Amino acid sequence: MPRTPTDTRTGTPTAVPPDGPTDAPVGAPAAEVIADDAEALTVAAKLAEEFRAGASERDAERRLPRAELDRLSASGLLAVTVPAEHGGADVRQETLAEIFRLLASADASLAQIPQSHFAYVNVIRRQGTAEQREFFFGELLAGRRFGNAQSEAGTRHVQDIRTRLTPLTDGSYRLDGVKHYATGALFAHWIPVLARAEDDHPHVAYVPRNAPGLTVVDDWDGLGQRTTASGTVRLEGVRVPADRVVPHHLTFRGPQLHGAVAQLLHAAIDVGIADGALAEAVTFVRTTSRPWFEAEVETPAEDPLLVQRFGELAVRARASRALLREAARAVDAARADLTDDSAAEASIAVATAKAHAARSAVEVASSLFEVCGTRSALASLNLHRHWRDARTHTLHDPARWKVQHIGRYVLSGTRPPRHGLL
Repeated sequence: MPRTPTDTRTGTPTAVPPDGPTDAPVGAPAAEVIADDAEALTVAAKLAEEFRAGASERDAERRLPRAELDRLSASGLLAVTVPAEHGGADVRQETLAEIFRLLASADASLAQIPQSHFAYVNVIRRQGTAEQREFFFGELLAGRRFGNAQSEAGTRHVQDIRTRLTPLTDGSYRLDGVKHYATGALFAHWIPVLARAEDDHPHVAYVPRNAPGLTVVDDWDGLGQRTTASGTVRLEGVRVPADRVVPHHLTFRGPQLHGAVAQLLHAAIDVGIADGALAEAVTFVRTTSRPWFEAEVETPAEDPLLVQRFGELAVRARASRALLREAARAVDAARADLTDDSAAEASIAVATAKAHAARSAVEVASSLFEVCGTRSALASLNLHRHWRDARTHTLHDPARWKVQHIGRYVLSGTRPPRHGLL
């Protein structure tokens, strides 16, 4: 595993050198192989309860979840989308979304870390050669983790990618660039890097975490999602063999679900944040709050105004869960019969779930203080982590554009564009 940064509590930018040999990714814990959807959900529920116990302390101290991620790898959950012909469970997207919801309800930072992992598993699945699929699916079943080096700062927009893959005379490539918001990179065995090749099309280079010329800097200082370590990746003359490069741009030349699946997992994280906040508010009111004197009741749970507000919040959270399930089922249906129409329907269903979940997460997490009262604002209780996580995670991409695409689809049948954010 990569060594722990010098100071994970203060967020001081710290370059993290890799351990182990430089010609292979760092080691992974021995991993179980999950057989089916039912087992995947059972394992996820068990791990969520285990991770919930230390989530507040990890957030408060900014203690990065290395041990927890090793548990996640060892459980086999990170390989559940490996196709059956390669030895995986190939679970439904409905199952995968529920896994993320469960994990996010316990620890939203921990749940976000593998989101890119599954997105880049899909890149291999869709555009990898037979040899690449065999190799990387074997890595996943062995417990290896994919990170992410996609976004760049200071460019014109999110799809203005300036990291370059330059061909060398021996058939390999030189990779140069700087990436930001690289969630998962610090903890990865392989870091998928989005870059443009000589044809100016986007490709994904799968680079070992300990490759010479690759540096991961723990400089993430967001107000929420504090333990995702979504810092900076620097690439200076990194050598990449040709068989570690995948033509990602081909994904978007026909009907595709890359964006829908990636966004489905983001929506699941938002739903999980709302569920976690609501559950904590219920516990707090039952065990800690005092009733307002004008209610003339013995316990806060008997206050009719409080009952009303909890009912409203429960409706929002329940609606988000229902929309998430509906979206996941639309993605599963499109996977079974992928056409322009089925891909569009899946993207719109996911966009609907994401737009609703983003608003619900922020509202429920904020309303926690309203229903729990003054004491809930004490920093020592760290109940504000739910709102900080919701506010930070929902900034990933603007829900207002999803609503635009939904409106065009409803009014004129205009299919949403093919890109990785829808």
